[in-house]
Amino acid sequence: MLNKISQFIQCYFDTKEFIPLHEPNFSSIESQMLIDCLDSTYVSTVGANVTQFESEICAFTQSNYAVTTNSGTSALHVALLVAGVKRDQFVITQSLTFVATCNALSYIGATPIFVDVSLQSLSLCPVSLENFLLEYAFVNEDGECIHKIEKKKISAVLPMHTFGHPADMNGIQKVCKKWNLAIVEDAAEGLGSQYNGQSLGTFGTASALSFNGNKVITTGGGGALLTQDIQVANASRHLMSTAKVQHEREFIHDQVGFNYRMPSINASLGRAQLGRLDGFLTEKRLLADEYRSLFLNSDYCFVDEPPNCKSNFWLNAVICEDKSHRDRLLDSLAKDNIMGRPVWRPMHLLDMYADAPSVELNNTEYFAQRLVNLPSSVKKKR
Repeated sequence: MLNKISQFIQCYFDTKEFIPLHEPNFSSIESQMLIDCLDSTYVSTVGANVTQFESEICAFTQSNYAVTTNSGTSALHVALLVAGVKRDQFVITQSLTFVATCNALSYIGATPIFVDVSLQSLSLCPVSLENFLLEYAFVNEDGECIHKIEKKKISAVLPMHTFGHPADMNGIQKVCKKWNLAIVEDAAEGLGSQYNGQSLGTFGTASALSFNGNKVITTGGGGALLTQDIQVANASRHLMSTAKVQHEREFIHDQVGFNYRMPSINASLGRAQLGRLDGFLTEKRLLADEYRSLFLNSDYCFVDEPPNCKSNFWLNAVICEDKSHRDRLLDSLAKDNIMGRPVWRPMHLLDMYADAPSVELNNTEYFAQRLVNLPSSVKKKR
């Protein structure tokens, strides 16, 4: 089976040279948009490309507002701030995630609480979430969710849509409503994915998208904050623009802000990529179909989209029988000049988050031992 996997990947991408996990796909459209941006001289954080890109993101995701940023991490940082997360508070999230999810909390001085992920979605499990709250939390007379032991406020829940597969947002929303918790979505990997027909990134107070070089579309480096609330959008834009107060000549700043705005040259690239996104998503679903067929009746379990969801299949993945089986697959791919990747080391196993509160993370640790990402790029035209 190992040889069959390599042969399929080499045949699909039509090469025996190195095959990366996920590389960007560019055309003459991107080249022309970049040239037009350069010719305009508006390459920094002002210019029509930024506002147009934000409008186009809103149209695609059906979000009311989008604020573009220089990275997905900066979008998440500000999304947490405008959702009300403060220093010395708790935020419930998943340990099976990229480190930026927790780093954004650390920037604020908040602490993650780790609950388990769902076997079906690989994202935050609403059952694990509610079980934690029932055992360790209460709602005080002011309506705040408080940790019983630490006596600190739990201010938000932060699900991350793993590999673009939607978390169970209906279940998460029900729990959060009961416990008066804000929802901030880490939708860095979720552009183009839908839960019950609704775009990821449109369920919480605010959310973060990423347009890093390895995402479904890229601006080189960049991201966006999505929200349905104009006050949240305005507060986000203000914070991301160094909290500068409008004045005809003077530089006045009314709080500590951040230089997080997206440059126009990146937005021009993003506009070209977003215009091609429907085609990318179609091709990625076709590749997922091929992988699904390849692994049918094998020792590997293909990670498929959850029920009532439409995934972007950002990264295709399989679950192996055990860690040794996983390592044999990774070694075989590497031998054939194909990039495979294990899932991120869970956050509770990293030194800086090892002391964070958590529940039993059986599913998280199961995936950490067994999951392999496979090449998932949109094919280049040859």
